[in-house]
Amino acid sequence: MKTLGERIRELREQKDISLRELAKQLKLSPAFLSDIELGRRYPSDEVLGKIAKELGTSGESLKQYDTRPPIEELKRMSAANPLLGVALRRVAEKKVSASDLIDFLNKEGKKK
Repeated sequence: MKTLGERIRELREQKDISLRELAKQLKLSPAFLSDIELGRRYPSDEVLGKIAKELGTSGESLKQYDTRPPIEELKRMSAANPLLGVALRRVAEKKVSASDLIDFLNKEGKKK
């Protein structure tokens, strides 16, 4: 299944709109839109709605491609495994960036 970013890029390319052009129409930075397409960042519901409108689709249809677990699932996982909650709090306290955490997890996954 495609990711949210891949679907946005696909729709943008189908409309033959450059990333910079779409970013300008949305009043977003091209870097932010690029990060969304690459899966490094996720748009708010408001921004997702604007993207959907510019690409001729609905926010709900784009949300189908967002594979992140809902926040309620993360809370449930933390309650079921208190150590996970501690780990998430430490990540927040240390102000670890999402990209650094993903890089770390990717490196750890390659070791196994």
